[in-house]
Amino acid sequence: MNPITVLLAEDHRIVREGLLVLLKLESDINVIGQAENGRQAVTLVGTLGPDVVVMDIAMPLLNGLEATRQILHTAPATKVLILSAHSDDAYVEKVMALGAAGYLIKQTASHILAAAIREVSAGRPFFSPSIAKRLYHHQRQAKAMGDLPMNGTPQLTSREMEVLQLIAEGKANKETADELNISIKTVEKHRQKVMEKLNIHDTASLTRYAISAGIIESSVQVTIL
Repeated sequence: MNPITVLLAEDHRIVREGLLVLLKLESDINVIGQAENGRQAVTLVGTLGPDVVVMDIAMPLLNGLEATRQILHTAPATKVLILSAHSDDAYVEKVMALGAAGYLIKQTASHILAAAIREVSAGRPFFSPSIAKRLYHHQRQAKAMGDLPMNGTPQLTSREMEVLQLIAEGKANKETADELNISIKTVEKHRQKVMEKLNIHDTASLTRYAISAGIIESSVQVTIL
């Protein structure tokens, strides 16, 4: 039986190396690549075709949420397993809506990580025990309330999400254009569209929105113009 192929997407090198050491102990799991940001993860999935991506959420250039959306759009057979320090319901709901196969918090024991990889590879969802309990509780509440829908939020396209993150990280239009390989004029159009959809009209407010929405961490932003 072939081993499960895994791509690690984590911007902190020491965490990636720790995960690699843990997974090397598993004879049926083979780490075939590592990515230090979401954009690199998307590219590597296209070239390596891993069975499972272990994905952090807060990463530079392209966050794990948007990377997950792009990966599942272009490589639907690949399973995405979120491994994040964030465990609040908002993050869990977002990745579930995107189609992630599971969600683990970083405090999860190593044997649970390996088990989670095996489960999602087999097409079964897997969540950290604390998250699984909360999901079960929320499902029961929703059923009791008649499955009332949640209020919608403005829907940004994949490209608009990329531009928003780079703006929030303090990138100038030229830097954003170079990173996305598009023209400055196109960046400006996307920027204007983002502001219109979110009804936000200055960079500082866009940055605060990106932080509150989990698109970037507050520590990522170093300059607000």
